[in-house]
Amino acid sequence: MSNPYFDRVISPMSSEPGGSILSPPTPSTPTATTGNKSNALQNRVTSVLSASYADLEIRDALSILDERALQNTADTRRNLRLDVQEELIQCNAEIIHDFGKVAEQLKRIGTAIANLNASCVEMRKHVTASSRETGPMLDEAKSILAERRQVETKQQLLDAFTKHFVVSDADLATLTSTAEPVNDDFFRIMTRVKKIHEDSQVLLGSENERLGLEILEQSSRQLNSAYQKLYRWVQREFKSLDLENPQISAAIRRALRVLAERPTLFQNCLDFFAEARENILSNNFYSALTGAPVDADHPVLGKAIELSAHDPMRYVSDMLAWAHSATVSEREALEVLFISEGDEIAKSIQAGIESEPWSRADGEGAALPFDGRKALNELVDRDLAGVFRQLKQRTEHVVQSHEDATLAYKISNLVNFYAGIFTNLLGESSALLDILRPLSDSALRAFRSTMRDHVANLQTDFALSTDDLAPADFLVDALETLKVLMKSYDTSVANVSLAQRIRGFQPILQEALDPFLAGCENITTRLRKPNSHIFALNCLLATKEVLGAYSFADQSEALQPKIDAHEQELTQSMHRWFLKQSGLELLADNITSTDDLASSYKDPSQIISVAQQLDAFLPTATEDARAFLAQLENKTLARRIIENAAEIFCEDFLEIETLVVQADELRMKQVNGDVEEEVWLREVFPRTEDEIRVLLS
Repeated sequence: MSNPYFDRVISPMSSEPGGSILSPPTPSTPTATTGNKSNALQNRVTSVLSASYADLEIRDALSILDERALQNTADTRRNLRLDVQEELIQCNAEIIHDFGKVAEQLKRIGTAIANLNASCVEMRKHVTASSRETGPMLDEAKSILAERRQVETKQQLLDAFTKHFVVSDADLATLTSTAEPVNDDFFRIMTRVKKIHEDSQVLLGSENERLGLEILEQSSRQLNSAYQKLYRWVQREFKSLDLENPQISAAIRRALRVLAERPTLFQNCLDFFAEARENILSNNFYSALTGAPVDADHPVLGKAIELSAHDPMRYVSDMLAWAHSATVSEREALEVLFISEGDEIAKSIQAGIESEPWSRADGEGAALPFDGRKALNELVDRDLAGVFRQLKQRTEHVVQSHEDATLAYKISNLVNFYAGIFTNLLGESSALLDILRPLSDSALRAFRSTMRDHVANLQTDFALSTDDLAPADFLVDALETLKVLMKSYDTSVANVSLAQRIRGFQPILQEALDPFLAGCENITTRLRKPNSHIFALNCLLATKEVLGAYSFADQSEALQPKIDAHEQELTQSMHRWFLKQSGLELLADNITSTDDLASSYKDPSQIISVAQQLDAFLPTATEDARAFLAQLENKTLARRIIENAAEIFCEDFLEIETLVVQADELRMKQVNGDVEEEVWLREVFPRTEDEIRVLLS
């Protein structure tokens, strides 16, 4: 590391041998002195060179010297200490001078503090004296401020009380005056008065019991006046209410929801509404019947129902269809009016019932739950009661004026069909069903009465049979009527189980079929065989075919045994006919063993005659048998009877043939082989059972 300072110091040393940077050069001495000086110089150099220039103090000193830009001269080195000490003395003098100024300032501050302390003491004396003088006034001011705060609190309470419990005259007029409309302001004020009425009960438990009683009484009067106003307004609205208009006023729905809190007034409104709607719907029904409009605003659409009075079934059907349409429309409109907002009306009525103990229906004092749907159905019943009374009168007139059993039964089924629809629409407890069901029963009684009168008039016909043994005319007519009855019944009970349908139709069969079958049986007993069986089979098969078209009327289980019995009897008659026409009847009745044929060997004319008659019968036997059963209308059954009778006939022939063969064999043993002069029965009776079967097939 090089330094200019050391360069300046070393350069004189190098130019002047024996020179020192710390001491001036000395003159030469003798040899001993020269040696000591050399040692001293060496020690000095060693000391300088061994010194550590990394010391901070040395470095700072060197830095200061460097800043002074001193020249390394002898004067500078001699005066350096003096200069430094002089500067130090000057700095100390400046410091002393500055501290003198500070001391002077401190003296002035001390004087000011002393003056302030004196002033504070004086002020404290004045404050103490003032406090003694103003103490009573401050106490009085505190009490006045406390009273002011109490007054302000009371004023706030009064304002809050007035705001909550006092209704202004303008609001009271809106709530109770009939001249003011029922609008949102009315319901808002009414809600507030209800709140006042509820909150006034809290005051009854406080010190202000009298105030609570006064407010409770006042709010009760205001609410009663408001409910009366709302009740009269709803009645006026009901008079002009058009349920056919889909845009029913929301104010009416809200008014009904609020009025429901007074069940008595609400029920009176419903009674008034039901009476008004009953009159309106009755007039509308009469207009639909006659075609005359009630007023110019409600013209009658379509033709008048009475124009189809010449067709009784259509006439009754149109009236029932109109009643059903009116019921559906009425129910939908009332749902919008009473149930469109959920259970709000039900909740209001329930709250009103709880607040009016005298309106509870049971004797135990428990509030009955309100069923909105049930109340709606009851209201619909009341609205349409007038329509259904007119419907009942006109339908009964139709039934009574037409002595037609089929028409009466169709009307009964039609009424039953609509009764099922009204049951699904209004429930089982609907009052309208109490009108429809007796109407159906009345039509059914008229059907039974007409059928019994008809059967009574046919008693003479029950003893007469037709020449062609076809089903009697009264049975044919009864079956045609039964077809109509079954079709009508099938359409009216489409949603009923088969077992119920069977049970429901049994009384009809007893009235519309059993008497005629009994008449056919009476005729059967008067006919000879086989005509009686043919006639019975024709009647039974025709009846079975007609009844088989509908599962609920099928009487196969009851009729089939009778058919089988008559078929068996007719087969026996056919068998007897085969025996008689073929001549085998004589042999079948008289020959049971070979002994009965012994006389035929002496006189075979009888067997020869039978054989000839059999040969004449067989070629046309089948055709003759068909002609014998030609009056049996079921040709399949006739073919089966002929086949069964032919089978029995073949079995009888086989027995006779077997006896003939056995008799010849026995005869051959008796004559001991002399057969030339004997007459053999097999020769005069040559037919075999196989030939008979072929010819009768």
